[in-house]
Amino acid sequence: MTAMPTPGRRSAAQINEDEAAEPSGEPPSSMTRSRWRLPRLHALDWIAIGLLLVGCLCVAFGALPVADARATVVRLVPLLLFLGSVIILAELTAAAEVFDVVAIRLSIIGRGRYVLLFLLCVTLASVTTITLNLDTTAVLLTPVILALASTLGISPLPLAMTTVWLSNTASLLLPVSNLTNLLAADRVALSPSEFAAKMWAPQLAAIVVTAACLWIWYWRRGRRGGQLRYELPRRREPADKPLFTVAAVVCLVFVVGILVGVPIGVASSISAGALLIAFLVRRKSELRWALIPWRLLVFVIGLFLVIDTISLHGLDALLHGLMGTDDNALGAARAAAAGAGLSNVVNNLPAYVAGESVIPVDNHTQLLALLVSTNVGPVITPWASLATLLWYERCHASGVKVPMGRFMWTGAILAVTALVASVGVLVVMS
Repeated sequence: MTAMPTPGRRSAAQINEDEAAEPSGEPPSSMTRSRWRLPRLHALDWIAIGLLLVGCLCVAFGALPVADARATVVRLVPLLLFLGSVIILAELTAAAEVFDVVAIRLSIIGRGRYVLLFLLCVTLASVTTITLNLDTTAVLLTPVILALASTLGISPLPLAMTTVWLSNTASLLLPVSNLTNLLAADRVALSPSEFAAKMWAPQLAAIVVTAACLWIWYWRRGRRGGQLRYELPRRREPADKPLFTVAAVVCLVFVVGILVGVPIGVASSISAGALLIAFLVRRKSELRWALIPWRLLVFVIGLFLVIDTISLHGLDALLHGLMGTDDNALGAARAAAAGAGLSNVVNNLPAYVAGESVIPVDNHTQLLALLVSTNVGPVITPWASLATLLWYERCHASGVKVPMGRFMWTGAILAVTALVASVGVLVVMS
């Protein structure tokens, strides 16, 4: 059966045909240089650079001691290694059309029924977040889901909200699912399998509540539109099947490696390296400087330096008063409320670090409640998590209008209900 192209993305064969039909007018060496030319800076790039500059100024003028800044950067190194390599892995996986093929096939499995399509989209977004981390869902799955909406002729907002909400609330199960989980690794002191054993019940609760809120506020008939059914797309086959197979296998090996205890930075680096080699052999034109997520890396470093400075000048005392020191149900609830609130004011990454610094070492349940809150809670404001910022940028670039008032009040309902469910289950299981 003839494959149906995804809107906005051409196959490798189409690209080759276009290049053969339309001479570029420049020599091959110039074409190669243009592929490796550094991209123009986006507004978010300048925000990331500005944040890093402010952080460096805090250190330079003594507001943040050099020793504290050095300790923060050292702690971030494994996280940055993982973040950089896993984004490259995910970008190349998308270029190999793994996400496109999976999305189209899921819509076919849905047989034109919105309920089935809804459950399949929830499953796809949850699995992507759990295994490849929340930024992958925001950066790469969002355009695929929006293209799918265009292919099916349905409203894009329900699908877009599915990716952004589950990129946050489905990030509890594995250490790789969220950068906050990686930051918590030393304090939590659990292997990936032990972490999953501890978090599976809160994760399930968070996904169930998220799915319910998605259906009520975005997916049910009248919210998504008046259609009873959607038209089925044709089955899609990848343009480069060997490359598609390699990418799918590499992702599977990456997940298995994490589960058996391979260090996450090592697992992601080896997986990304293997896929880079495959692309070097099969499709070298996809390799470019833009694959390196330098904006994310710069943003994370700058954000942590700035929040560390604020913590030294009053934030620690405020959080200590809000969260208390009890390692019981009340202490867990206070930590969760403070973590979710601070995440929506600043961002979930520094919110976790700031909260962690005032929780007593032996308060394991309270620490996990804080971790849950900084994963599940950042769904109210667009800047509450990096994944939400990236998602919003992709929606804007695709011409999808996100009603901000509706986004925030439905996000507030989700944050409260998902936190109560997931932290409640955590306390009971503990």
